[in-house]
Amino acid sequence: MKKINKISILALATALTLSTSGCSGFLDEDLKKDLAPDNTYTSTYGFEVGATGLYTWARNEFNTWDDAKDAAFIHSQACPYESLQVATDIVVAAHRDGSLLPFENLTYTTSQSYVESYWNWAYGLIASANELIEYSEHDNVKWDAATDKIFYQATARFFRAYAYRYLVYLYGDVTYVDKVEKDFRIDFTRTPKAEILQHMIDDLTFAVENLPANPDNVETGKLTKWAALHMLSEVYLMAGKNQEAANAAKEVINSGYFELMTSRFGKAIEQPGDVFSDMFKEYNQNRPSGNKETIWVMQLEYNTTGGGTAYEDWTKRAWVPKYWNIDGFILADSLGGRGLAQIVPVQWWVNGDNFYDATDIRNSEYNIKRNWYCNDPSSAKYGEKVEITDDYWDQGFLCPAITKFFYGKTDENASYEGNNKDRMKFRLAETYLLLAEASINLGDTQTAADAINVVRERAGASKITASQATIDFLLDERIRELVGEELRRFTLVRTGKLLERTQKYNPVSGPKMDAHHALWPIPQSIIDSNTGADYPQNTGY
Repeated sequence: MKKINKISILALATALTLSTSGCSGFLDEDLKKDLAPDNTYTSTYGFEVGATGLYTWARNEFNTWDDAKDAAFIHSQACPYESLQVATDIVVAAHRDGSLLPFENLTYTTSQSYVESYWNWAYGLIASANELIEYSEHDNVKWDAATDKIFYQATARFFRAYAYRYLVYLYGDVTYVDKVEKDFRIDFTRTPKAEILQHMIDDLTFAVENLPANPDNVETGKLTKWAALHMLSEVYLMAGKNQEAANAAKEVINSGYFELMTSRFGKAIEQPGDVFSDMFKEYNQNRPSGNKETIWVMQLEYNTTGGGTAYEDWTKRAWVPKYWNIDGFILADSLGGRGLAQIVPVQWWVNGDNFYDATDIRNSEYNIKRNWYCNDPSSAKYGEKVEITDDYWDQGFLCPAITKFFYGKTDENASYEGNNKDRMKFRLAETYLLLAEASINLGDTQTAADAINVVRERAGASKITASQATIDFLLDERIRELVGEELRRFTLVRTGKLLERTQKYNPVSGPKMDAHHALWPIPQSIIDSNTGADYPQNTGY
């Protein structure tokens, strides 16, 4: 997806509704003259600028420290992504970053970093979407085509639902805002979660009806109706509407546009690997590479107009060990680049007996690196195998490493921070697992098993029976297929399994967790500033 210069400044210039930060900190006189909404939202081109701003803001969901002028949003801390993975059943913190430990130890406060920053990111995206929708109704807009107006409204409504997805998962009842707030308000109230979910369903239904159908006819990275349907299936699950969730997933599966990848493809086809590892090689995420499994891909390509920066995706630093701290190792692309092991897998699954079938390619050395050999040619240890010890694992020096997030660029900068592979947000394997989840909830375990088996068959794993299709088996299968791609906290909250599985499997967070940790607290700054109406805090905070 190409990026128009300064496109994301429109999002920056939008007030963060409900945030204590207003637009005055971002909007200067030059922007008022050049890219103010009144000047920009007057033509199809202007709405393309604004829509691209929404893509940019959404893509910054994990942006850490980026101070570039075109950064739409930054968390100003190192581990926003990891904060949604710790205190679950899959990982513990290893590098022990100061911003992450409160979320692992469940000692975060109502003013903690990510408690506030995710709130601001979400409401910033909502405010920008609302602004685009409102201006699209103005009479002075010169549309290139009669369908442009409804197309850009569909795009904005998708992103509004995408932002509320974060808010509902993290905070529960929040304020629903669907228009530009022109007057300063201090009397907001919390909208019940069920009501917000219905608004999200309405937004995504509109998007399904008005976004393009053929993914081969849209610009790479742009939305189609199938991305909206995939997310609609998940939102239906959040709302307890399981039959509707199953129907939406089936529409995507049966669309004829997508398929699970079963043969080697793309840039690394001549290198050792398998079809699963191919999906995570650089340049293999989008349809032009031959990848027909991906439904929506955020564009983060390195050193490319419209791509990402060194700060927008630090999943490499999250998942790749600090092997380079061990004598005999040097930084290398083939070993993942410069990881920090912010999080490491919990042993129960990554080393668990029978967690993976012996034939499951998702457990191959191409997908989970378990064998580590010294790679420094100047070292006397060159070529020696280094065993993974408990001490190395605990420190994050060596552990079984998820190769999905390997990314080097050591030829240009050995310490490069970012992971600039395009980010697959929705892919068909997950759509099958959403169908399975809905079917389990409906008591239709045969349909659930059939859906799970499609995913397992591609991986070379044995088929399961209907009696094995339980929610816990499904959650295990989501680890095997989607670990690191899904936000595990969201999945466990949606399925009502966060407390049970964290207590069972996480040796650090489990003993400290209780039921109230299913939600984060409302940021204290919001409660303090909302003096015109009661804005109750979440239970337990």
